Amino acid sequence: MMGTKLQVAVIGGGAAGLCAARHLLSRGDRFAPPVVYEVSDSVGGTWIYTDSVGTDRHGLPVHSSMYRNLRTNLPKEVMAFPGFPFGPHLPSFIHHSDVRRYLEEYAQHYGIGEHIKLFTEYPLPISSSSTRSRSRTLKEEDQKSYHPEEVAIKSFTYIIIRNRHYSDPYIPNVPGMEYFQGQVMHSHEYRTPESFTGKRVVLLGAGPSGIDIALELSQVAQEVILSHSRPPIASPLPGNVIQAPGVDRLSEASVLFQDGTERRADAFILCTGYNYSFPFLAEEVGLKVEGGVVSPLYKYVVHTRFTSLCFIGLCKAVCPFPHFNCQVLFSLAVLDGSCPLPPERELNAATAEELRARLESGFPARHFHKLDSLQWDYNNELAQLGRFEPLSPILKELYENCKAIRGRDLINYKSYNYKISSGSSREWSLLCPQ
Repeated sequence: MMGTKLQVAVIGGGAAGLCAARHLLSRGDRFAPPVVYEVSDSVGGTWIYTDSVGTDRHGLPVHSSMYRNLRTNLPKEVMAFPGFPFGPHLPSFIHHSDVRRYLEEYAQHYGIGEHIKLFTEYPLPISSSSTRSRSRTLKEEDQKSYHPEEVAIKSFTYIIIRNRHYSDPYIPNVPGMEYFQGQVMHSHEYRTPESFTGKRVVLLGAGPSGIDIALELSQVAQEVILSHSRPPIASPLPGNVIQAPGVDRLSEASVLFQDGTERRADAFILCTGYNYSFPFLAEEVGLKVEGGVVSPLYKYVVHTRFTSLCFIGLCKAVCPFPHFNCQVLFSLAVLDGSCPLPPERELNAATAEELRARLESGFPARHFHKLDSLQWDYNNELAQLGRFEPLSPILKELYENCKAIRGRDLINYKSYNYKISSGSSREWSLLCPQ
């Protein structure tokens, strides 16, 4: 009966939100067609590139961290949603515009578009009852600033949330930064390298963004200093890229590092990651972010008290689209009752035990949501709990192979191409650059 179908709201029209909508639409026996709320004017989430920083032409906050020349640091062969591959004509490491086009094609293929409310702010506030969520939509004729119009109050039984955790930059307290006379920015605002031509640039942080931006800037800058507290990067680097320890403090025209060395600098770029932020949740929901740990969540997904709230995509260092797919299918199994959950106290105890184990193995709490090679067992566990087909083992093989090549050849690894052949067993080959 139509009246018994579960009503689900999906917050966010990025990759995770589109994945949730696709699977909700495929489960018409249990779920009513979803409503997808997207605050911007198009789908794609973080894969929507814009030259703007701060706010866009509509006066909306710019959530994307894409820069003009960005190419993926994972091959397309491990990035695709199961059953919906990227085009065979594309190289393995693709431009961000190809990913956005892929997401648009995914939405069109599965008929998601008619269920998306563009220019519609997240329902505010989402309360513990997960109902009576007020939505606001941007008037079409208002193209200059964001003045949302209240249009409806709609009740939902369940809510799936895709949090944009690459949109709220983490700005550490660096002594002396307020006195530095050069340019200071976060990687969230980085778009193009030309303005750094001939300059001395210091980047704080050697994660994926820090390394990628350093390599791009090396082509135009006089000197690029990559400051970080990790073990030294083993891969050869361009001659004008220098590794340095963490930053102790800044002066008007230079950066002093923790080993006592000092370098003149024209620009200081913070590649320091992002905060988890949930401004659309009512305080009574009780979601907390402490030391980089989001709680109380079971399996990084389900709110342990209000199990009608599911969060997709909080984990880091994963194959994002296949990972989203597993989390969505697990969420639907929880929401429709086919994956019954134990009592709240047991859910919290399981999460606490996982955090304890991670800490004892040497992971700092701030990396609790960083999975990397742990993602494979995690995804398989979700598949077992949700009773759906696990990801192909070939994804693990390609991911780990790519990670190994990237570790020893940062300059050239995006020139490699992978080829997957299908037969009685799945096989792959690596095409090396000439």
